[in-house]
Amino acid sequence: MSHPADARALLPDAIDRFTARVRAVASHAWDAPTPCTAWLVRDLVAHLCSEHFWAPHVLAGEPLDAVGDRYSGDRFRDDPIGTWHRAAAASRPCWTATATHADPVHTSFGPLAVAEYAEQMLLDLTVHEWDLARGAGLAEDLDPAGVDRALAYLRGDPVMLTGPGLFGEPVSAASPASRDELLARLGRRVG
Repeated sequence: MSHPADARALLPDAIDRFTARVRAVASHAWDAPTPCTAWLVRDLVAHLCSEHFWAPHVLAGEPLDAVGDRYSGDRFRDDPIGTWHRAAAASRPCWTATATHADPVHTSFGPLAVAEYAEQMLLDLTVHEWDLARGAGLAEDLDPAGVDRALAYLRGDPVMLTGPGLFGEPVSAASPASRDELLARLGRRVG
């Protein structure tokens, strides 16, 4: 499968897919556990809200201390659907305005090339789309292009995997399918 040269090209569709998942969560499922053991469904969505409210600032080159903690994920738990819609509306158009991005950008990992930041955001959206689906009892299919791109990124042993427990320890893949390998590399058990 051919991939765009830059992960930024895949991010608007990944945001749209996550939006569709958020809209599909039944009212009783917001407090269900997810494969991210510390997060309920609403906590996982709050995490993504935080990431996507941050994105316009990061892409504009703002240093982290200038943004501060105004996007702490905990504050987004009470209205996950409305907050996600606002976060997606802030983030989505930024990924298509590639000529305006700072490079490098300032992240919690330190300065990163904007292309690396995009890879991390795509990986985060892809794996958490599955986490959300699993926790909320939704269909667990993922976009093949997003999966393949995220898996290729993981195979390159990115800096984000050397951080303090960002993902679970790898497990055996349920099958040789790309989706299952991606999830297993991040500690998710499909079966």
